[in-house]
Amino acid sequence: MTLRQGTIVTMGGGGFSMPDVADAGSLDEHLLALARGDTPRVCFVGTAGGDAAAYVERFLAAFEGRARTSVLALFGNGPEGSIPLNRLDDVLDQDVVYVGGGSTANLLAVWRLHGLPDLLAQAASRGTVLAGISAGMNCWFEASSTDSFGPYAPLRDGLGLLPGSACPHYRGEPGRRESYLDWVASGRLPDGYAADDGVALVWRDGVLVEAVTERAGAQAVGVRRTARGVTEEPLPTRVLGA
Repeated sequence: MTLRQGTIVTMGGGGFSMPDVADAGSLDEHLLALARGDTPRVCFVGTAGGDAAAYVERFLAAFEGRARTSVLALFGNGPEGSIPLNRLDDVLDQDVVYVGGGSTANLLAVWRLHGLPDLLAQAASRGTVLAGISAGMNCWFEASSTDSFGPYAPLRDGLGLLPGSACPHYRGEPGRRESYLDWVASGRLPDGYAADDGVALVWRDGVLVEAVTERAGAQAVGVRRTARGVTEEPLPTRVLGA
């Protein structure tokens, strides 16, 4: 899939999924501000976490009163009012599709079985903001750093709505940064982008337009392979609310 239209927000960590990171409401508020309307329609997709009920409940509580919420539970265990599995094209009516964390590999496999990637690309081209944290960051890129198989591993099987590779939780998890740098340096992953917890990258039509953070000191970096190995290029990152 190479269609790269629309707005995508990729979060290394933070938001309602990680309320201990910082001002955990700031990234979510920024996401809502990018959406259409004053009370946007926000659909949570928790496939990567097996549609865990506790995760869904945290989403519903975080967005209560701020959005018209819905849930897409591909494992069929969603709460009352979830998008029916025979009506997946309801995602086309959403203003935001918010993808939770968990296993990137499992997410991609299940989505493809249900034909969801094409629907999401179509939704983005019609104005739906696609967003996600961790696995929900990884999935939009061509490749990523993942712990879907236990130890950190390179995964070259993303949707390709965004170019290159991704690494969430960049400096927040031991070994995450070091392994990602090694894979880019060796060519096992293409050049890409890494985001600390609390950082989001905002993309429009496949082009990075801004990096924002809800935690002072958190960074986004571009990681590039060079003749001498690999370089990290810190990206200008705006602190939300500053």
